[in-house]
Amino acid sequence: MATPSADASAILVVNSGSSSLKFALFRLEGSDEAAIATGAADNVGRADGHLRIRDARGKVLAAQDHDMPTQAQALDVLARTLDQVGLGPPAAVGHRIVHGGPHLRTHQALTPAVLEQLRQAVHFAPLHIPVALELVERARARWPDARQFACIDTAFHQTMPPVATRLPLPARYAQAGVARYGFHGLSYESLVRRLGPDLPPRAVFAHLGNGASLCAVRDGKSVDTTMGMTPAGGIPMGTRSGDLDPGVILYLMRTGNVDADALEALINRESGLAGMADGESDMQALLARCAGGDAHAALAVEAFTTAVRKQIGAYAALMGGIDLLVFTGGIGEHSAEIRRRIVAGLDFLGLGPAVPGPGVMVVATEEEKQMARHCRALMRGTPP
Repeated sequence: MATPSADASAILVVNSGSSSLKFALFRLEGSDEAAIATGAADNVGRADGHLRIRDARGKVLAAQDHDMPTQAQALDVLARTLDQVGLGPPAAVGHRIVHGGPHLRTHQALTPAVLEQLRQAVHFAPLHIPVALELVERARARWPDARQFACIDTAFHQTMPPVATRLPLPARYAQAGVARYGFHGLSYESLVRRLGPDLPPRAVFAHLGNGASLCAVRDGKSVDTTMGMTPAGGIPMGTRSGDLDPGVILYLMRTGNVDADALEALINRESGLAGMADGESDMQALLARCAGGDAHAALAVEAFTTAVRKQIGAYAALMGGIDLLVFTGGIGEHSAEIRRRIVAGLDFLGLGPAVPGPGVMVVATEEEKQMARHCRALMRGTPP
C-alpha cells in the first residue's frame, strides 16, 4: 500500500484532552478537509497507555503499548512517524485551547502576545492550559516554519445570553472574568455543521467522555451549557467533581487544612466517577464491575447517567421541548448501555427508550476536522 506523500499545505491539528492526545493531518480535497493520517495517545500518564497512528486507509503507521508519561512525548512520536513515512513537515499546526480566559474568545494565530495571554489564563483551566502551552512550544521547536494557530474551545458559546453566562456573584467578579464560558465548543460546532439542514430548532448535544458536558442548542447556536467558568463544572465526570455546593469547599478548607493546590487536585483528579468508585474512571471498566455486583461502581454509573438525564430535562424546560438529542464523545458514541440508561424514562419528552430511537441520534464528533477548517480559514483570511 502506497503511503501519500507530504502535502505542502497540510495542516496538523493537535487536540489535547485531560488524559489523551488526539491528532490528525489534513489536506484540502474539494471544498473540505480530508484526513491523511489520524491517531491518538490514550491513558497518558497511566501504565496502560497506548498510541496508534494510522493513514487514511487505516494502515497502522506507528503503535506503542506502554506507559507514556506526557502528551509532549506522544507528540514527539507523532513527529518522528510523520517524518519516517514522508508526511511531514506540516504547513500549519492547530492547537485546541480549552480556555483562553476572558480575552481570547476567537480562533486566531498563536502570536507571542496570545501566548502571554494564555499564560495569564492558566488558573481558568489548570488541568489543560499548561499541557497545551507545552505542546505549542514542542510543536514550534519541531516545525519552526509551520504557522501555529489557537482553536479556542469556548468560542462556540459566545452566543449564550447573559442569563446563562452571568454567575450570581457581585459585579466586580464578573468584570474580572468570573463567568460561565462553556467548553467542548469545537465538538458542538462540528455537530452543527454535520447535521446542517437536518438540525431542528431545539437540540441537546451530550458530549460524554472522560470530560463530559451538555449543550442546549437553539437554531444552531449555544444558549446554555453545563460546564461553567472551568471544565470542572457541570455533571460529574471521569475524575472531575462537576458542580458542588460551595459549602463543601468551605468545609474542606476549614476542617481539612486543604489549600488551593490540594483542592485543585481533589476536584480535577480525584473526584467524579473515580471518587465514587475507588479510583476507577473508565466507563467500560465501571460497567464490567457493575455486572460483577460492585456497589461502588453501580452508584458511580447511576450518578453519571442520572445527572445527564436531569440536565436533558432542564434543557427541555429552557427551550420549551427538545426536537433532537445527540450523543457524541467517547462514551456517548460507543456505550449503548450508557445511552440506554440515560434515555430510560424520557418518553414524555418524545425521545423514547430505544437507542438510537425517535429524537435520538449518535453522531461522531469531528473536533479535529473542525480545527483544520478554522486553521485553513485563518491561513486564507476568510471565514470557515
